[in-house]
This record gives sequence, structure tokens and C-alpha cells, in this order.
Amino acid sequence: QVQLVESGGGSVQAGGSLRLSCAASAIANGIYCMGWFRQAPGKERDRVATYSVAGTTGYADSVKGRFTISRDNAKNTLYLQMNSLTPEDTAMYYCAAEHYRGISCGDKKEADFRYWGQGTQVTVDS
Repeated sequence: QVQLVESGGGSVQAGGSLRLSCAASAIANGIYCMGWFRQAPGKERDRVATYSVAGTTGYADSVKGRFTISRDNAKNTLYLQMNSLTPEDTAMYYCAAEHYRGISCGDKKEADFRYWGQGTQVTVDS
């Protein structure tokens, strides 16, 4: 069982930056694909970025070049650095993890992830 706890959300002006963190209770043997998803009010939960056990990253087109996902296995922590934020980035952001040894997990969907955090709210004001 893996427990995930997100932090780092908040309110920021358009053009600003935030860094989200996801502390995991355990990443046994590093056999997890981890990712960030987001859900805006009235919309579906969408994949934002993923990080595979091999270190391969994947990004949604809407955040490429602005967001960076990273992972510190020693600290059992996943990060999402978000730059050049726009009001369209306003959403609840969720951390997710799943057992998966693949080189890349950029094609994994919401239903493919078993473990989820409680979410952290990001609000970008225009």
C-alpha cells in the first residue's frame, strides 16, 4: 500500500511559478510509474506529466515547455515545477502511482493508476 500526500499548491498571478511536491510513504524497489493529474471544475481529470521507473518523462501538450516533473527516490518524493502559469492551469492537482516497470509510462491513463493523493489546489489569477 502506498500513501501519497501532495503539497505546494496555492494562488499565484498569471506568469508565476509553483512547485508541487508529492511525498510517498514507500516506493518499494522503485517499481512505480508516478504522475501528476489535474481536474478543473466541471471537467474530467487529465494527465499532466508522468515519470517512469527508468526516468522517462512524459507531458501533456498543454504544459510542454512550462512544467517539469522530477523525482527524488532517496526522499520518496515526486515534484512538479510549474512555470509561466496561466488561468487555464487552475485546477486540483493530484499525484498518482502504480506498479509498472516499463521504460515509459506516458500513455498511462487515470484508470491505470491505483494509488492517489488527496490533491492540492492551484489557482492562477489573471
